[in-house]
This record gives sequence, C-alpha cells and structure tokens, in this order.
Amino acid sequence: MQHEQAILDRSFRVGVVALGYVGLPLLRSFFDAGFPVLGFDIDPRKVEMLHAGENYLKHLGADFVSEMSKSDRFQATSDMARLSEADGLLICVPTPLGRHLEPDLSFIEDTTRAIAKTLRQGQLVVLESTTYPGTTREVMQPLLDATGLVCGSDYYLAYSPEREDPGRAGTTTATIPKLVGGIDETSGSIATLLYRQAIKTVIPVASAEIAEAAKILENVYRSVNIALVNELKVILDQMGIDVWQVIDAAATKPFGYQPFYPGPGLGGHCIPIDPFYLTWKARELGLSTQFIELAGRVNHEMPDYVVRRVAAALGEQGKPVKGSRVLVVGLAYKPNVDDVRESPSFELIEKLSALGAEVDYHDPHVPQTHRMRRHDLKMQSVALSPQTLAGYDAVLIATHHDACDWQQIADCAKLVIDTRGVMRRTKPGKAVVVNA
Repeated sequence: MQHEQAILDRSFRVGVVALGYVGLPLLRSFFDAGFPVLGFDIDPRKVEMLHAGENYLKHLGADFVSEMSKSDRFQATSDMARLSEADGLLICVPTPLGRHLEPDLSFIEDTTRAIAKTLRQGQLVVLESTTYPGTTREVMQPLLDATGLVCGSDYYLAYSPEREDPGRAGTTTATIPKLVGGIDETSGSIATLLYRQAIKTVIPVASAEIAEAAKILENVYRSVNIALVNELKVILDQMGIDVWQVIDAAATKPFGYQPFYPGPGLGGHCIPIDPFYLTWKARELGLSTQFIELAGRVNHEMPDYVVRRVAAALGEQGKPVKGSRVLVVGLAYKPNVDDVRESPSFELIEKLSALGAEVDYHDPHVPQTHRMRRHDLKMQSVALSPQTLAGYDAVLIATHHDACDWQQIADCAKLVIDTRGVMRRTKPGKAVVVNA
C-alpha cells in the first residue's frame, strides 16, 4: 500500500502535537530515524525557541534541538490549519484532572476537532496521552468519523501510550519498548510499522483499549506500591524504626520483592493523576476501585504528614512554625530534572506559608516558578551557601538532586527534615536530622 511504502522510504511526514516532555523527545526520535517532522504547539514561544535551536527542556541537554533546527526535514508551528500537511499525527497533549478528580479530556477533544477540520484520505492519527480505556474509540473516533471518512479505510486511528521518564539515565524514547493498539487491525498495523522505524522495540496489542488499560495498570501499580511504603513510613517512624534501612534490608531478597521508596507526596503527570481515570470509568460502570482510591488517599495525605513533622521538629527546637524561616530544597517532582508537574513541593510551600512560616526554595534546575493550573508562587530559587543555610530555622528536603551539596547542608543547617533519605549518605554535621 502507498502509505506503507512511504513509511519504509521515509517520505512519510510525522506530525507531533504538543511539544512537551513527551512530544519533543518523540519528535526527535522520528527525526533521528530519517523522517520529515512537523511539530505543533499552541505556545508560540516554544516554536520560536525550536527554530532558533534552543531547548526549553533542560534535562535533555542544550544541544538536543540544535541539529534538528538546521535541517530542512524539521518544522514547528502553532498553526493548526497545517495539520493536514502531516501523514501521521501523534498526539501528546495533557490529560489533567478536574476539581473533583474527574478526567479532563478537553485537550484531547480540542485537538481531535482541530484534526477533523483538515482530516484527509490516508492520514494516521495516534493518541499517546494517558487516559481511561475506551477514550480513543469512544471520544476521538466519533469526532473524526463525523467528517464522513471511514476509520480503517479512509483514515487510521490507534493508541500508543507514552512511557517517558524524564531524567532516567541510559534510556531514550527510542529505547523504551512501545505498545501499539489500533481501533481496527489495519490501523494497528500501520501505526506499528511507523513506530518500528524509530523505536527499537514495538509490541502490537489486540486493540486500543488493551494499550490504554496497560498504561493505566503501569501507573496504578506504582501508585499502590508507593502508597504502601508511605503508610509504612508513618508507622515505622512512630516505632522509631528507620524505613530506609528496612527497605534496603528487604531489597536483598532476589525474588518476589521490588523496592519502592517513600516521599513527601506524588508528583509528575502520571502517578498522581492517571489511576483516577480508571476510577472514574469504573464508577460510570457502577463499579468501585477501593484499592486504587485508598492508595490515592494515602499518597494525597503525605504533604500534610510532612508539614506536621516539620512543626514537631521545630517545636523540639523551641520554635513555633509561625515566624520560622524554612527552606524547601527541591521544587521538581523528581531528581535531576526541571519538571515540576504536580510536584508536592508546591503544596508543602503553600501549607507551611499558611501556618505563618517564611518559606523559600532552592532548586538548581528550577531558577524560578511559573504560573501553573493550581499554583502561582512567584518565587525564585535562593543560592545555597553556609551563610544562607545558617539563616533558616529548618531545611526541608523534598527532592534529592545530585547537584545539591548535601554535606554542606549537614554541616551548616540547624535542622533538616529529610523526606528522601538522602542525609543518611552524609557524615554527621551540625544539623539535627529528622526523617519524615
């Protein structure tokens, strides 16, 4: 078939919609594989930076887009009228939660409507955004079918979940195995063929719903296990037992156990959000997801637990929270990246501030905050030095960046509340260290 030959000879133009933490690396993977690529993003600043060879995702490196920007095989645009220029459209838009933990599919719906306006014969459309099983068939297909084109013969529709893990060493988009499920057999085959040109391992599954559900399962698995160790941490703290040593000890078992680690709450786009997509869908079917909801509740309560630990630790030093100066170390949700999506650090800062503390933050990867859906702190990172550390009543470690000088914190801070177990790797210093 004509589109299959175009994929194999690299004349098939790949369009990626939303050039964020998922979309930009995906675009680069297809560019590296020799395809002409066209990136779409509603933020014109991103488009301008890409054409100038500047990378706004710092964890990918300064040179990540420079080679691509010099090539005639690359273009980026904010003009959605150009969606028809791509032979395949890979959608990487956000899928947040609403105020009542309900799925917000507005980005998927708006993007699909934009594609429908210019949908043409032979185009492939693939959703990569995490969502509940049935979204591709029940939400996207009707909007595309309304054009009069027939899925599986006139156009092709599939789902392939993103599996990005920003900052993970030794992996790239091209090396992470990729699931692909089509709305129909032909759509699945074409999408699989396309991804196999840019991704090392591609695993076709029987349907879009299986691929959607597999992604949800991956994130539910992590959410539940993190909730388990978070709950265990609270219990063991009361018993005077170091949870980090317990996890290290359990991890010596070579079978039947995988270590997960506690923290101040869940961050990132996947684990705090995606399990609730399945919960919502289950309720629509009259079913309950007690296990998933319990894990979500445990993880959601961790910032409050950490704040209570900060208050107790300050109290033991004879200081109330009100009027105390607190430095939160780490604004990103995970180490060594600038990704602050759903980071619990924002909640920690807001909760401590509400109690009357004077709160600053330090993050070597996030020099200043920007407006987000639920937060607008208008803060800048403060530099770490012996003098600045000595000026705070407490240092709260929320993210364990490699670039932070933990020994300096141990030597110069008065009080450290450690939610990541990082201070156990330092030599004893001046600071009183409290695990939280």
